[in-house]
Amino acid sequence: MNSVSIITVNFNQSLVTEQLLASIDSTNSYPNIEIIVVDNGSKINSVPEWKTKYPGVKFIRSEKNLGFAGGNNVGVKDATGEYLFFVNNDTEFTDGLVKTLVDLMDQHPEVGMVSPKIRYFDEPDTLQYAGYTPMNYYTCRNATIGQFEKDNGQYDHTTGQTGYGHGAAMMVRREAIDKAGLMAENFFLYYEEMDWCDRIKKAGYQVWVEPRALIYHKESVSVGKDSALKEYFMNRNRILFIRRNAPFHAKLIFYVYFMCLVAPRNILAYHQKNYKGFTGWLFKAIWWNFTNSTNSSKLGYPLN
Repeated sequence: MNSVSIITVNFNQSLVTEQLLASIDSTNSYPNIEIIVVDNGSKINSVPEWKTKYPGVKFIRSEKNLGFAGGNNVGVKDATGEYLFFVNNDTEFTDGLVKTLVDLMDQHPEVGMVSPKIRYFDEPDTLQYAGYTPMNYYTCRNATIGQFEKDNGQYDHTTGQTGYGHGAAMMVRREAIDKAGLMAENFFLYYEEMDWCDRIKKAGYQVWVEPRALIYHKESVSVGKDSALKEYFMNRNRILFIRRNAPFHAKLIFYVYFMCLVAPRNILAYHQKNYKGFTGWLFKAIWWNFTNSTNSSKLGYPLN
């Protein structure tokens, strides 16, 4: 029986993380698991208290916020499982989730990553994810299959390859990580799991969705409010993703598309919504890509 390391990252959400641990404890029947929680530089360090409260869980404290990829990578280095199940701390498990994903991985050695079906926690009959369409590298756009639809089981027969796994819940084969490498930490926020999926596929593996496995995600149906940090990393990393993954001719077309259509459209939207300072952060996101390599560790945004 293959072992599974469940890895989650906490950042200033100790109660939410404890709710995840409770849901794993109450629903999981797969016996061969370890749970790893990485505290990603939270203002209040809950790790000492947690070690007493949850003696069967591994807790790791990073004094610095390393971002989504960096926090998860810390967990990978301590994980012992053949399969690593990365889950957001604001998710809740359901019966049979881990076993269903493990069974698929056991039966299909060509699968390097698989994500379950995801529903919104606050609207539990509404889908967030039942797969992704492939990426259009000319525009850096793709679509989430099933999002906002009522889940009537319409995707439960669609187990198989998908464009990308979902960062909120993705089980990854250890040997695929060994070949493709860890997540790129210079993304910090957004696009890192898509970049990872592309590298896992380039390493010879497939990315699947398994809709017969279900997890709930506490992300709101109406996506969180806009912020300068979000806008900066969304734009910076959209360009970075293309630089790292698209064919040369697609890169050229994307650059023209982004500068002539996306940037002017965003600037207009910022002015209409009175988002002060956003235009400056958009230009900084573009400039970062002119002045940094695709592996640069410079974030270009003040986090503190």
